Amino acid sequence: MPIMDVRYPAGSLEGPTGETLAQRLTEVLISMEGGANTRAGRAFARVLFTEVKAGNWWVGGYADNTLIAPPGAFLVHVTVPEDYMNAAHKSEVHLAVNGAITQAMRASPQPDTGASVLVVIDEVTEGNWGAGGRTISLDSIAESVALPKHGERFQWARSYFQAKARQFVSAGYPAGTCGLLPSTSSHGQPSLIDSPRA
Repeated sequence: MPIMDVRYPAGSLEGPTGETLAQRLTEVLISMEGGANTRAGRAFARVLFTEVKAGNWWVGGYADNTLIAPPGAFLVHVTVPEDYMNAAHKSEVHLAVNGAITQAMRASPQPDTGASVLVVIDEVTEGNWGAGGRTISLDSIAESVALPKHGERFQWARSYFQAKARQFVSAGYPAGTCGLLPSTSSHGQPSLIDSPRA
């Protein structure tokens, strides 16, 4: 269920450039989901464009392009489920989003091309996603987009949540605390199966 909120100064995305960029970023989102190029996977891939009016985008004290590298100023917030991506995946996303923007904007290669494209990855704590009026977990997202739970991507996320469940047990977190996959918890408590053995 990744979302990209692309903020840009007014006038930066004109004509078909916005549509081209939306398509390129959607492909990045599909790749981020582990290649879930299914109807359900695409239904989760959201790209939002937010135009910032002139005079409301300041960099280094300037509201013009004084300190802006080509193809221009962009701020992209990428929202993903908690720890769905390891450090290497996040680096791939930073590179891919930057590449999608510089290509869609047809920026000529220069030493600083893309330097003004900022990408921030925001992780949503497990238990805080919702759709259709219900809370959905990374477990159910993986099922919806046909991401194999035996695959490397999901197994990495599962090991993260198993470690987190052990931390919750040792710290005495109360039942019902958000932040654990249903498959690593039992009635709101970390599963004893995943807890350290005495």
